[in-house]
Amino acid sequence: QMLKLKCGAQQYAWGKKGEESQVAHLLVNGEHLTEVDKEKPYAELWMGVHSNCPSKVVREGEETLLSTLFEKHPELLAVHEKGTLQFLFKVLSVNQALSVQTHPTKEQAAALHAADPKNYPDANHKPEMAIAISHFELLCGFRVATEIVENLRAYPIGLILDKHWIDTLESGGEAEKKEALRSIFTYIWKLPLEQITQQVEKLIKFIASKQENKVELSKLEQLLVRLDEEYPGGDVGVFAPLFLNYFSLRPGQATFLGPNRPHAYLKGDCVECMACSDNTIRAGLTPKFKDVNTLCANMDYTMSAPPILDRSSSGASNDTYAPATPEFAVQQITDQTGSFSSRDASSLLLVTNGEATLQTGDQKLKIHTGDVVFIPSGTVEIQLAGVSSNFFQAWRAFTPKP
Repeated sequence: QMLKLKCGAQQYAWGKKGEESQVAHLLVNGEHLTEVDKEKPYAELWMGVHSNCPSKVVREGEETLLSTLFEKHPELLAVHEKGTLQFLFKVLSVNQALSVQTHPTKEQAAALHAADPKNYPDANHKPEMAIAISHFELLCGFRVATEIVENLRAYPIGLILDKHWIDTLESGGEAEKKEALRSIFTYIWKLPLEQITQQVEKLIKFIASKQENKVELSKLEQLLVRLDEEYPGGDVGVFAPLFLNYFSLRPGQATFLGPNRPHAYLKGDCVECMACSDNTIRAGLTPKFKDVNTLCANMDYTMSAPPILDRSSSGASNDTYAPATPEFAVQQITDQTGSFSSRDASSLLLVTNGEATLQTGDQKLKIHTGDVVFIPSGTVEIQLAGVSSNFFQAWRAFTPKP
């Protein structure tokens, strides 16, 4: 039987406030929350079994943890799901930049968790995928070397760097370029606090002088100023856009973040799916714990164009995003879908717009914006009926059969 879930939210400071937040909109419409506090940020809606914000099943007024249901009824899951959900499903409403961060590999996560369980609460890795549901701005992955060199030569921060590093980054071999980038990034991120503050100030003054001379600021420069306003007082993360790809995803476009790939979400709303973990190595644009040593040592210094993930179309409208990781894939379901299947694995279904009825066997379940539904493994064909005349959109997260 398909079951509606009651889910919770995280109110991190970077989230959109009150009714401006897509997360708040879904929480209220899906009856996860009775009212929204206009002054509070609603940053992340969590769907799944992670202990930081576990989902519950509500039946006849009784609430049961979804994880407890799996313990009692392992048959709800496929064998390859190993007795629990392998993923954590989220919606994010971003108002200001999240920290510059990476997520560790499985081996690194196990070591970090053993050494520092307070800051690394899980022994699992955290590959993740973000699918834009509104215009979504982010930083992700290192820019191609020519762009980084251009930025270091254009702004004052380049003046404090060893010239040899910049030359190598420009004309060295592939391995040498990566090593030079590692040296540059590590040097800047490990500067003493007062030097970071001075350098950020110099950068912002340099951009301000352009404005005074009536020079139109580039998108990059506008972002640098904005990040300094969001995290004032000299945050090393302000330098991140000089190194990382700065781009936007249109609704329906996605990006996949493998282990140790640096990124920072900047603004907008997305659906996000990841391995079930809450591990983050942070290094800037945050008042939280920063672990610069771990970040710089483990980071993936590959330089490339913005990593936009193409979905594989398994039919006219059954668009599935299946990144190179075994834990999860996400299917977009719209008014064009007709029917879909949860035969090979259980699913979590989130409705982001409209209403419809799910029909399978003799069960009919009305769903609308904000609803989150657990669908057991072995549910062969689910018909989408009575779709509302306005645009219907839902997202189904599942662990593909190996």
